[in-house]
Amino acid sequence: MPCLKILTFKDIWIFVIYGTDMNENRMHIHVGKKATFKLCKIWLEPKIEISDIGELSQKQQNEVLEIVKAYKNELIQQWKDFVNGKNIKVIKIK
Repeated sequence: MPCLKILTFKDIWIFVIYGTDMNENRMHIHVGKKATFKLCKIWLEPKIEISDIGELSQKQQNEVLEIVKAYKNELIQQWKDFVNGKNIKVIKIK
């Protein structure tokens, strides 16, 4: 399933949207570390919450939730741009 990278955080975490995601009724992103097989799925609205933990430990879940909260507006804008067919430039947080 093709995916689009929308944000990287400290070269550790990768946030992506899958091509089929726009068919779901809630905005969300997937996140994992490089070489992660099963990504974590996080709803962006109506509130930020984990839908599927993927391969993340509790500590990692807490970490990615904090990142999503800090960059919620940017992630939502990336989602909207993706759905509207706009070019997406990866946001790189160092």
